[in-house]
Parts: sequence; C-alpha cells; structure tokens
Amino acid sequence: MDVDEDTKRIEEELNETMNEMVRIVMKDNDKKLEEKRCELEELEDTNSTLIIKERQSTGEIQEAFTELIRGLRDLSCEGSFIRVKRMGQVDEKLFMKVCKQKFIDENVEVEYAMLCSKWQNALNDSAWHPFKRVGTGENMKEVVDDEDEKLQSLREEWGEDVKNAVKTALEEMNEFNPSGRYSVPVLWNFEHGRKATLKEGIAHMTQQIKNLKRKRT
Repeated sequence: MDVDEDTKRIEEELNETMNEMVRIVMKDNDKKLEEKRCELEELEDTNSTLIIKERQSTGEIQEAFTELIRGLRDLSCEGSFIRVKRMGQVDEKLFMKVCKQKFIDENVEVEYAMLCSKWQNALNDSAWHPFKRVGTGENMKEVVDDEDEKLQSLREEWGEDVKNAVKTALEEMNEFNPSGRYSVPVLWNFEHGRKATLKEGIAHMTQQIKNLKRKRT
C-alpha cells in the first residue's frame, strides 16, 4: 500500500469535510451555534494533526483513527451502521432486559445499576485473570476460561446470556487493549460486526455532515 498517497487522500477528504462543516456552522444562527463551533474546532484539530505529518506509519494511522473517533462521538445516531463502540464494556441493554425479567418495576433500576457496576469493576480488575492458553507454538493463543469460578457463579445467578455478555467484554478487552484492563473506544461497523476502516469512518462523517446540512436548509 502507498501510505503517503493514502494519507494524502485522507487529508483531502478531511479538508473537504471540515470546509463543509464551516459552511453549515456559519449559516446556523440558532442557540446551538456555540456548540457547533466547538465541534468544528475539534474537527479542525483532526485536520491539523494529519496535515503536519510528512510520512505516515501504522502508529500515526492509529492516531488518525483516534481523532476521527473524537469527531464522530456526537455526530452518529443510534441507528448508524458506523458508530463508536466501547470494547470491553458490559452490554447494558442486555443487563436491563434480564433485570426487567427478574424484578418488579420499582427494583429494576437499582438492580440494573448494581449489576452493571459490579461487573464493569470486575472487568477492570487486573487481579482477575479468567483466561487460559490453548494451542502450541505459533498457534498458541489466550482465550476466556469458561470454567472460571466467577463466570460460573455469574451464570448460576443470572443465566447464560449475562455470563456470555461478560465473556464477550473480556474477549474485546483482551483483543483491543491487552496491555490494560479498561474499555477503549473503537470505530465499529455494526452492519458487518467488525472494526470500521478509516475510509468507512471518513465516508460516514461526510454523510453525517450532509444530513446536518439538509436539516438546516
């Protein structure tokens, strides 16, 4: 891959997106003007970060992803295929669903909050290591140990779905942040269930800004 050429294309697309955002914000005379100006400043920072780079490396491409994630946090709606996903975070919707099935209305919110807090703290606890190594040589890898005592206890108390949700969060954390025990934001393609490419992220940002422009005309 010609990294310089790809970087130049990324910079051009981001420049075009920034300019479009400027035009939208300049036309916006309502109470959200200041908010949009703040968004513009963040996007301009993204552009500046890329422009000053003379040559791109894998690490610098990751920096571009990070800046793009910052810009897209508030632009994407819930139904968008490309959104920011926190890898290693418990599935709060599933936890709420299970709590609604198990408790009467007045206790649901309390039990839900306690369940989420308890297991997010467990996920972030570096002293808990529910993993095991499988395979040999170059094929050796680390996987979640289904026989882990905590996971077994969770399944017995809350069921297979909740246990699997915590297992998924562990797998995500081990894949996307193996050096730390905390959730990290990732640009995610929800349609295909995978990490979004930089090209997809830029295309999505451009589309979101076009949608914003149409709403204001």
